Amino acid sequence: MSRFALIACASACTAAQAQAATVSVHVVDAGGQPVSDAVVTIRPPAGPPTQPIRFAWRMAMVQKDITFNPHVLIVPVGATVAFPNQDKVRHHVYSFSKPARFELKLFGRDETRSYTFTRPGAVALGCNIHDTMSGFIKVVDTPFAGKTDAAGNVSIPSVTAGAATLTVWHPRLKAKDNEASFALPVSAIGDVSRQLRLSLR
Repeated sequence: MSRFALIACASACTAAQAQAATVSVHVVDAGGQPVSDAVVTIRPPAGPPTQPIRFAWRMAMVQKDITFNPHVLIVPVGATVAFPNQDKVRHHVYSFSKPARFELKLFGRDETRSYTFTRPGAVALGCNIHDTMSGFIKVVDTPFAGKTDAAGNVSIPSVTAGAATLTVWHPRLKAKDNEASFALPVSAIGDVSRQLRLSLR
């Protein structure tokens, strides 16, 4: 590669980095207390990407101690999610949610079932054997997604600059489909911080 081409490539990379920002979001409830497990997604003005979406975390919803772990899991459209059973009892996982209606019939300890999620949206999970078990899978069509930690914080890196839309979802949010959307101007010259106050059931 010529010296000119190297300089041009470096300049293009620097420009691309300057056109993206880290978006940090702090989510609290009406009383100002942090909200965990709120799913934050960002859609840049260019719309969803054409390339496959991949996240760093494992595409698995584990049954352990008669609970779903994690309680909320974010997966991209098209992801196949594993449902390993690490309990000594059998489970029967199901969902009646519109984006994915399915049943994973009785399976025991150290057995795994799986399901492929083809439509975006929130999927509520239950167990036909244990009524107290509940979990959620949020299927998304954007790579800019994350969920809040115990302190109500989430940071989403490399968000394309421009007039984006930020959406927050939580299973107890008082809103249609448990989610709300906000305009989010993303700067090309600096990171963005936003605080969201949610009204929860």
